[in-house]
Amino acid sequence: MSHVRFGVVGAGGMGAGHCRYIREVVPEAELTAVCDRNPERAQEVAQKYEVPAFEDPAQLFQSGLVDAVLIATPHPSHAELATEAFRNRLHVLVEKPLCVAVSEADAVLSAWRASGKQFGIVYQYRTRSHVKYARHLIESGAIGEVRRTQLITAWYRTQAYYDSGGWRATWTGEGGGVLINQAPHNIDLFLLLGGMPQRVFGQTRTALHDIETEDEAFALLEYPNGAHGYLYATTNEEPNENIIEICGDRGKILLCNDQLEIWTLKHSIKQFTYESQGMWEGIPSERVVYQPEPLPEGTLTEQPSIIQNFARAILYGEPLMAPGEQGLWAMELINALILSSKRGKAVEIPVDRAEYDQLLAELRAQSRPKTRVREQKVTDPKLG
Repeated sequence: MSHVRFGVVGAGGMGAGHCRYIREVVPEAELTAVCDRNPERAQEVAQKYEVPAFEDPAQLFQSGLVDAVLIATPHPSHAELATEAFRNRLHVLVEKPLCVAVSEADAVLSAWRASGKQFGIVYQYRTRSHVKYARHLIESGAIGEVRRTQLITAWYRTQAYYDSGGWRATWTGEGGGVLINQAPHNIDLFLLLGGMPQRVFGQTRTALHDIETEDEAFALLEYPNGAHGYLYATTNEEPNENIIEICGDRGKILLCNDQLEIWTLKHSIKQFTYESQGMWEGIPSERVVYQPEPLPEGTLTEQPSIIQNFARAILYGEPLMAPGEQGLWAMELINALILSSKRGKAVEIPVDRAEYDQLLAELRAQSRPKTRVREQKVTDPKLG
């Protein structure tokens, strides 16, 4: 096999973009089929790339035309489609988030393990050079044991954005708000760098928009080693800003949008605190602003890089940058935060599956159709 034959499931804005990447950008990939529940949309994209169109994903999975599928449908269907694709012995690359509930993630992971196929998730922020370097620093012990974490992720959205589809920001159609839609990329980086908390005490609210789900979420986090953290996510702030701060015993890193700052301490805080004889002594530190080297010509970035890496994992066994099973990480934290808010209590991770499923069923039962919808199919221009 010299190329991986891809079928894209979901031909909306995101899926159409992936079709272009597979056909025009990623040399190891070949677009061989497109699927969408909307037959007109499926035909439009399929005709553009001269490949067969499917309306039923099951027919695509059983067609013999593809080796792998890229799932880019609305996220409440991700888990079911991924599970079915694995049962048909296909490799699966799925857009974020992996699912809506952790119990769904468990089912996907079970089907994946039984299939023996490759499984990836489109967490393209992991491909950024400053993120890679920050991960290297933490894994090498450069800042010591993590003692405090912070995530602030702000993605402004207008009411027109939420009115653009009847499914948006509803419990039945989306299964959450800012946490499930805008925040997963940065929650993934936050967990990748800072680790998974063991206890979450969170609150969610609808502070500005006329929507059913949350447009703000905030939480206090406790870690197994005694460290603490704070998370805040919103669609109510401008300018958009994403800040991750990881503080350790030997220094700290600060990712602010696309910039990485690093502080390294001459001594361990834990040791210096008791070994120093001076009353007012501090620990000397060095601050560095990370300057990435230019990428070699032809290097792919962001979504195309994830697709290329996934194809190379299939072809050559290359390690995945974003393994699909790690999509569970963000769902544990998101579900824990929502459960904590709705039940008014601290929630342990891993989340009690049955308890969260019960909550989600209650929220969906209370969900009501939108009375104001102005359909728009416009892809975010910042996605390229």
